[in-house]
Amino acid sequence: MTPAFPARWSLRSPVLIAETFSSRIWRAGRTDGTSVVVKALNDFPDVEDELRGAHYLRWRNGHGAVRLLDLDGTAMLLEDAGDRTLHDFLRQRGDDAATFEAARLAADLFGESAVPPPPELQPLRARFSSLFKRAALDGAGRRRHDALYRDAALLAERLLARERDVRPLHGDLHHDNIMLSPRGWLAIDPKGLLGDPAFDLANFFYNPIDASALCADPKRVRSMAGIFSAELAIGLPHILDFAFAWGCLSASWHAEDGNEGEEDRELGIAAAVRSVRAAP
Repeated sequence: MTPAFPARWSLRSPVLIAETFSSRIWRAGRTDGTSVVVKALNDFPDVEDELRGAHYLRWRNGHGAVRLLDLDGTAMLLEDAGDRTLHDFLRQRGDDAATFEAARLAADLFGESAVPPPPELQPLRARFSSLFKRAALDGAGRRRHDALYRDAALLAERLLARERDVRPLHGDLHHDNIMLSPRGWLAIDPKGLLGDPAFDLANFFYNPIDASALCADPKRVRSMAGIFSAELAIGLPHILDFAFAWGCLSASWHAEDGNEGEEDRELGIAAAVRSVRAAP
């Protein structure tokens, strides 16, 4: 059933193009002939997580990310960035080529802005809360992966205690959240965080989701970290540290949901990242 969108949006013939636990995505025409996307959020406990993304998009104002054209309650009117993702580009041009494009877009997103960041953004420490909770559980070593979670939590504490160059972050940057639009590569679906830019690179090491063998390959880990380090002038060990911590954070979310398969996947890749970090 098509929802009643605000009359001021002047939408024509909306078509449902995607549906997730958090939202329904529509593509529609407007009376001026342009195509737009509507992201209508569902009523779920973490809806604020998605709304922070709207504040981030408004702050970006189209620089490296899709434009937020309007916000009506929990419905976002967005620029239509098309259908081709960086994941598609990777399949056609290869992993290193996709990583270079990701690094260039990240450089744009990390660029300086004269506009103050929105106050609604979530600090990284709050983002890591699930990892800290998981590591604090007293399992006496009887649960799977206890030691790995504890190591990751200790590392995250060190990273957060000395965050570098704190700035607004996309928060969920990966191959399927980057689209090739008529304006070039643009990020979609941000979470809206505040912290160290190295955090925004970490998710790439665990994506694409359908390429687990690639993600767990130490050669790929080294190559990706090297490209990011060279293109963004961020220390390679720092990038790998955040990548390891992020993987264990993601695994902790899957553990909370009882999804052991995805938990194991993330931790397997995290172990590969840590092995590269430890190599001379």
